[in-house]
Amino acid sequence: MRKTYDFSKSVKNPYAKRLKKQITIRLDADTISYFKAMAEDKGIPYQSLINLYLRDCAAEHRELKTNWA
Repeated sequence: MRKTYDFSKSVKNPYAKRLKKQITIRLDADTISYFKAMAEDKGIPYQSLINLYLRDCAAEHRELKTNWA
């Protein structure tokens, strides 16, 4: 490892805006179990599956149907 590095010719990452942002979210245990089981069937990490699902909902402008009866 060098003692100093020269960043004078460095450029900003053009994909920085597209990188994922870490957040904290609270989910029910049943919801996590559901996505973990589905992710295992699909062979992808469950957090990626949740992200894909939410991205699809946002892209399709899906509205939440709530019945508080």
